Amino acid sequence: MENVLGKIKGTVVVSVQAMPSEPLYLEKCMVAMMKSVINGGAGGLRVAGTRDIANAKKLFSLPIIGITKPDKIPSNFKEIVYITPTIKDVIDVINAGADIVAFDGTQRKRPNNEKLPDLIKYIHIKKKVAMADVSTIEEGLKAQESGADVLSTTLAGYTLESASSPTDAPDFKLLEELVKQTNLPVILEGRIWEPWQVDKAFALGAHSVVIGSAITRPQLITKRFVFRNK
Repeated sequence: MENVLGKIKGTVVVSVQAMPSEPLYLEKCMVAMMKSVINGGAGGLRVAGTRDIANAKKLFSLPIIGITKPDKIPSNFKEIVYITPTIKDVIDVINAGADIVAFDGTQRKRPNNEKLPDLIKYIHIKKKVAMADVSTIEEGLKAQESGADVLSTTLAGYTLESASSPTDAPDFKLLEELVKQTNLPVILEGRIWEPWQVDKAFALGAHSVVIGSAITRPQLITKRFVFRNK
């Protein structure tokens, strides 16, 4: 497990994801996107769904962070657990070949009343790395207690509990608190759009930085230019 985390230390991991309703969701498009970001220097990939996890593992030698999520994000997404929420999802991600299993690491109620420590225990039984996506320092501390191997700020600003998190920038404050108050590697993820933000993350002690939309979501990149003065 330490070897996998060591491979992404100090690197930019790219989240290559698309929803089924989007043009890039086609399998050949997702594979092409993965190849492109690796050619650009990505230190790892974060991908969703068994199809893309399996392709990433088969085609590339970089560490693969795998998740599951719904085909359509529900309107009440701030209230529910939807990133790799159950042990079944964990099993699917592991069987597809992920090196690191990322999951909602908050303290919110999970489907089937499943418990976070049980998910982490299963991940460790299968000798994979357990990555907790959290939104607050309290969640990070609880995830550490539950046995998580690495923390990520992925959900900051996307839960009711993190309403004070920035909506247009990375949550550097949460990153800093997690680095100071836990003894786990901490990854910055969420709303990263500028190179200087990556530099700042590493200066604050980030183990790695995960970037998604700014690299792999052309519709969102386009909107930043088209609607900048509207």
